Amino acid sequence: MTSTAPMPHASNSPAELLADRQADTQVNAQTPAAHTARELRQRTARREVTERRRTTQHLRQALVTGGLKLHYQPLVSLQSGFIRGAEAIVRLQHSRRGLIAAANFMPIAERSDLITDIGGWMLHQACTEAAAWPGTLSVALNLSQRHVQSGRLVRQLLECLSASGLSPDRLELELSEAMLIDDNDDTVFSLKALQGLGVRMALNNFGTGYASLSALKRLPITTLRLDRTLIHNLDEGTGTAIVQAAINAGHALGCAVLADGVECESQFQRLTEIGCDEGQGPYFNQPITAAEIAAMLAPG
Repeated sequence: MTSTAPMPHASNSPAELLADRQADTQVNAQTPAAHTARELRQRTARREVTERRRTTQHLRQALVTGGLKLHYQPLVSLQSGFIRGAEAIVRLQHSRRGLIAAANFMPIAERSDLITDIGGWMLHQACTEAAAWPGTLSVALNLSQRHVQSGRLVRQLLECLSASGLSPDRLELELSEAMLIDDNDDTVFSLKALQGLGVRMALNNFGTGYASLSALKRLPITTLRLDRTLIHNLDEGTGTAIVQAAINAGHALGCAVLADGVECESQFQRLTEIGCDEGQGPYFNQPITAAEIAAMLAPG
């Protein structure tokens, strides 16, 4: 007797054939769309790479030709209304686009060692210009983590302070929370050296990150800069309570607390009521040129 294995079942019914044909049609219809989407992603990626290269080249040229400019935004005492200093903010001069904000080029610079050269230039320019300001008015400057890790920061800073004659306690360097918990040897050395030089240190974006209060005790932080998102949400829900808690924490650590991004009268009034020490933002003044800040700070 001969046994035969059953043949596999074939989809030969009209309903099954129609379903197979519809599935094939859907696959074929999706293929051009998927291909187009992939091409768009590739084209976008190529444009981004090209734009990064152009921006990097432009920045290198700007360092040589004077295409970088510092503008200054006043730091204001909320209680007295007096200006106690200003933050230096870098701009890139473009022949067609005018002044370009830092947000549009600094993230690109921070991907390479170019950020160390830009940071060094900013230190030199800020120290030189602030040295001409009256009294004890200070200048604040944001540091990038890559610059701190470069091993060049301390030497650059010593040279800038010496050349400008600016007292170290009139320079405030803004650190990120990531720097406080960074165990990189260059970062640890640089931060300890800054402490030894007597420059002031501020912590950026306080209230939204992950630095513990114990981490803040590692360095003599003089100012806690509240993140602008906290100020933006000040009048929403528990916004005031959160800002109040951040201010209380700062005062417990012996720090002045600065609100970044103050935009309106209501924010100013609320911050004053809950004990915030200083403010910065368009409500007080937009960033202005070195000549304009010098005229604003001039006595009389």
